[in-house]
Amino acid sequence: MNSVAPPSRPRAVVLMSGGLDSCVTAAIARRDHELHALHANYRQRTERRELEAFHAQADSFGIADRLVVRLDYFAAIGGSSLTDTAIAVPDGDPNAKGIPNTYVPFRNAHFLAIATSWAETIGARRIFIGAVEEDSPGYPDCRPEYYERMNAVIEAGTRPGSGIRIETPLIRMRKSAIVREGIALGAPLELSWSCYRLQEPACGTCDSCRLRLEAFREAGAPDPITYDEHYAQA
Repeated sequence: MNSVAPPSRPRAVVLMSGGLDSCVTAAIARRDHELHALHANYRQRTERRELEAFHAQADSFGIADRLVVRLDYFAAIGGSSLTDTAIAVPDGDPNAKGIPNTYVPFRNAHFLAIATSWAETIGARRIFIGAVEEDSPGYPDCRPEYYERMNAVIEAGTRPGSGIRIETPLIRMRKSAIVREGIALGAPLELSWSCYRLQEPACGTCDSCRLRLEAFREAGAPDPITYDEHYAQA
């Protein structure tokens, strides 16, 4: 009797910035899905380094289908220290209140719109994004309720039966738990890049670096990326 080949795995679009969270998200998504990787260049300060990290991670995961898009209009819109060099990136402050100037206004909606268009085209029913509520205090587009509403918009705005939904597997996790999960899954954390300021080495003092370093310390694991020699990790 001839054996029947198992069905192919369902497709998923995974948003991969090149950062730690999206790296771990991709490791989670690939357990059950065939991944199609999406990366956006939006004139951010560390654009070159993030793109390099994206391709390195995609290579490590064996993701062949990749879509890299340019969203240069974010620099024209401004309003964020990530896209406007006239606005200084602040040092990380765990006691800061409100929305930090590193927030790029409504950025994730643009990413998700592109991901939804691609998912509908290729027949993917899932979009994975590494949003983390703790990671971005004050960022409106990193809250669970934001993604609940975006899912409602996707359902209303795509073909009947498309069944596309956004998955946020990390959204309620502590950063240290994300590091542990990444290590357990064998995610290539050494290929990730988190710094808001510099393309090499990492500054060690911006909010993204601060959160990353604290997470590795809490997880009891060394951070495998290089930091500025003037910054003491201890």
